[in-house]
Amino acid sequence: MAAKLKKRIKLVSLAILLLAVTQIPFAYRRIVTSNAASKVASLSSSPKAGADARMREVRGIIHAHTSIGGHSMGTFDELIDGADRAGVDFVVMTEHYSDEYDTASLTLNGKIRNTFFVGGNEIDTADGERFLMVPGGPGAAGLRRLPTGEALGQMHADQRLGLVTYPERIKNWENPFDGIEVLNLHTEAKDANKLLMFFDAFWSVSAYPELGLARFIRRPDEALRQYDRVASERRVTLFAGTDAHSNIGVHLFGDDAGHKLFGIKLDPYEAMFRIMRMHVLLPNDTEPNGRSIVEGIRMGRAFVGVDCLGDTTGFAFLSADGGSLMGDEIPAAKELVARTPSPGRIIAYKNGALFAEIDNGDELRFTPDGPGAYRIEAYRPMLDSPYDRVPWIMSNPIYLR
Repeated sequence: MAAKLKKRIKLVSLAILLLAVTQIPFAYRRIVTSNAASKVASLSSSPKAGADARMREVRGIIHAHTSIGGHSMGTFDELIDGADRAGVDFVVMTEHYSDEYDTASLTLNGKIRNTFFVGGNEIDTADGERFLMVPGGPGAAGLRRLPTGEALGQMHADQRLGLVTYPERIKNWENPFDGIEVLNLHTEAKDANKLLMFFDAFWSVSAYPELGLARFIRRPDEALRQYDRVASERRVTLFAGTDAHSNIGVHLFGDDAGHKLFGIKLDPYEAMFRIMRMHVLLPNDTEPNGRSIVEGIRMGRAFVGVDCLGDTTGFAFLSADGGSLMGDEIPAAKELVARTPSPGRIIAYKNGALFAEIDNGDELRFTPDGPGAYRIEAYRPMLDSPYDRVPWIMSNPIYLR
C-alpha cells in the first residue's frame, strides 16, 4: 500500500514538474510583455504633435459586430461601454446582413456618449468576395446575388463605400472598390497558435490585454503587396479592420444565458478598441459626424495606428510646403515629410518598394523621384521582439501622377 502511494506521489510530482517546466516560456513572455509596457509608457510620456494645423484628428474603429448580425454575442451596451472606456471618437459598425431585416439601421447609429456610430454591413457577392458597405442599408442581403462589379456599382449609385475585407478572398483586383483592409485583428487572433494564446491568457493577457494580443500581429506582407499594386494605378484607401466580435475566449461551466463559473474573454471590445485604431483627418471647419468621417475615409485622409505600442496621435505625412496631405493626388513635390509623435524607425515606400528610411528618429524627409504612390510605415525597434515587427503606423499615400 505504501509503495503504491509513493508511486502515485512520484507521478503527481513529475506531472507538476513537467507543467512547471512548460510554463517557463510563458513566464518569460510575461516578462517581455511587462518590459514592453514599461517602455511604451516612458516613450509615450511627451509626444510631439506633428499634425497639420488645418486639420482635426479623430480616432476610431472600422469593422465591428454585435449580436444583431450574428457571429457575435456582443451586446450594444457592451460595445458602447467598450468604446467609451477606450476613448474612441467613432465606430463604423459592419453587421452581417439578414434577409428578414435591415441590420445596418438596427445597429448603433448616431452619437452615443462621446462616440459617433455609423451603421454599415459586411456583404458577400456572387463571386465569393467580401466587402464592407458603408453606410449600410436594406439592400445588403441582395448584393450576394450580384457579381462583384455590379454590387460595387450599386453601392456607388447609392453613395456608399465598398471596402475590401479579407483580401485573400479577392479574385479580381481590377474592380472599383474604394479601400483595402490590409490588417484584420480578429483574423490575426484566430490564426494565432491556440496553445500559445491559452497560456498567454493566464500569464500576460489578463494583466496586459492589449500588448498580450498585439504580440500576434505581423506585417501583412501579401495584403500590402496587393494594396501597393492597386495604389500605383489609382487612388484607393488603406485601412485596418478591428473586426471586433467579442467572441474569442475560454470558459467553464456556462449556460445559454451567458452565466459562467469561470472564463477568460480574449477579445473584449475595450481591449480590441485600444490595440489598433484608424486616425482620420477632418478639416477644422468640418463638424465631426458620421458623414464627415466616412468622407475622410473615402479620401484616404487616414492612417493606421497600433496605439498600444504608443499613441500615434499627431502623426503627419505631407508635402514639405504643407500644401498636400495623405490621400492627395498632386503633379509634383520637391520634398515630402513624415513626422511621428515619438521616435521610431520610419520607412517610405514608393509603389511598395523601399524608397527612404531613418532607423531612429521622429522625422523623415525625402525627395520623390517621379510619379508613384508614396506611403509611410513606422516601427518601434526599441520595444524588442516580438513588438519590433509590429507595424506601429501605416499611412495612406500621397500620389504623384
